[in-house]
Amino acid sequence: MKRQQTLDTLKQEQPFDLLVVGGGATGCGIVLDAAARGLKVALVEKMDLAEGTSSRSTKLVHGGVRYLEKAVKGLNKAQYDLVKEGLHERGVLLKNAPHLSNRISFVTPLYKWLDVPMVFTGLKLYDILSGKMRLGSSRLLSRKATLERFPMVKAEGLKAGILYYDGQFNDARMAVALARTAEQRGAVIANHVEVTDLHKENGKVSGAVVRDCLTGEQWTVRAKGVINATGPFGDRLRQMDDPATKPIITASSGIHIVLDKRFSPPENGLMIPKTEDGRVLFVLPWQGHALIGTTDDPAKITEHPKASDEEIDYLLRHVGKYFDLQPTRDDIKATWSGLRPLVADPDAADTSNLVRDHVISMSDAGLLTIVGGKWTSYRRMAEDTVDQAVAGWNLAPANPCETNHISVIGGVNYKSQGDQQLTTKYGFEKDVSYNLNRAYGDQAEQVAELSQKNLAERLHPKHPFIEAEVLFATRYEFAAHAIDVLARRLPLALIDKAAAAQVLPRVIEIMAKELGWDQQQCGKELELATERLHVAL
Repeated sequence: MKRQQTLDTLKQEQPFDLLVVGGGATGCGIVLDAAARGLKVALVEKMDLAEGTSSRSTKLVHGGVRYLEKAVKGLNKAQYDLVKEGLHERGVLLKNAPHLSNRISFVTPLYKWLDVPMVFTGLKLYDILSGKMRLGSSRLLSRKATLERFPMVKAEGLKAGILYYDGQFNDARMAVALARTAEQRGAVIANHVEVTDLHKENGKVSGAVVRDCLTGEQWTVRAKGVINATGPFGDRLRQMDDPATKPIITASSGIHIVLDKRFSPPENGLMIPKTEDGRVLFVLPWQGHALIGTTDDPAKITEHPKASDEEIDYLLRHVGKYFDLQPTRDDIKATWSGLRPLVADPDAADTSNLVRDHVISMSDAGLLTIVGGKWTSYRRMAEDTVDQAVAGWNLAPANPCETNHISVIGGVNYKSQGDQQLTTKYGFEKDVSYNLNRAYGDQAEQVAELSQKNLAERLHPKHPFIEAEVLFATRYEFAAHAIDVLARRLPLALIDKAAAAQVLPRVIEIMAKELGWDQQQCGKELELATERLHVAL
């Protein structure tokens, strides 16, 4: 649906049953859940879909190995339940988005014999908690087998390794897929639309005043209920509702660095079980590169946090301790920082000890807020939120939750070997076909058909993304800025910032033709994207 048609619908088809504010993992999950239940629902997002925290994760779908360790050592039932729920939801996500997710094997190198039984037992328990959703069976690796699986790992002093399995996914494209799936079911999705005030009638929240960030136009969207799903920024909307309300959200920063593929084999990740300050680090293959993360430090809540020199040095230092191949700053292809929204706990000693569970609350004026959680549990968070919305606002008739069984767009008729057909039919090189099949699933042929309009060339010779993907993102995937395409519809800016900068003019050229941008607008797009690429994504 064209953007203007979407905005016209947002203005005219009122009141809605629900207005969801926030287009990250939680908001996109909620809008799909609500639409699938037959509710009339709209979503607005100030920036792009998943522009904040939800596109800056470690790209893992997991129960949380670290949480399990804390659950066992501290006899902490909350952490235990969080792991068990996460492992169930991991299985649901891999089933419902097969094109955007995959199983990944991890090697944990061990340098002390005393660590072997403890780590092995913990990862076996991780398997057991997965139940029928288990992805594989953990097993002990000899020193030789560990080095064969992950040749870069430091050989000196290595005693053994543990192999275990977890899930991996494309977070930004998952958010877009959820939004598009919700749109198929009648939801109205509007990114780059900001809530400037809450609309109230008789002291109760009954909608929001919104502003189109592209044109400045303002209007009121009325709804029976408003859901605050703005992640780390949740307190802003809560204080818009009641200036005297106390903040309940704190945040920690998690940064990632991307290195060349020589730092990670294509089939295996590395889990470093304990750093100098007791954290867990991952090195994993992602988009043909090595993704390393993450940190966990208290952070200010800002829209585009930047990875600090100290955080980058922290990751490089710890990887260097476990690698014979020593990475330096010159090896870094890209960096990014994301904010984890945490439910504030005044008794917690540091942010790494806060339980990443979710909390749903209703204000006196009727603003429903969902905070906390993580990507893996997005669907369960959405289900709980819509359940409370239906009960709190008496939204009848509303069907039971169906998202446990809803495949997202691209996943319904996805074929894991579909890339072979793309190569045969359209003549794409193998890496291009593979990327199209995994990014778009059963919609890959739609992108391939667009490529026949002189858009079959690679955007950059070293990467598998083609020009037709830019047009597809603009026409069908809500992309309104060039950086929306380069950082989220395609992950190019997240794996190679220099390459993203090189292809930026061509991306703007394709979008300008589709959207009717003049020379002045093209200049603004170049300026905006350049700022994002060089300052912070």
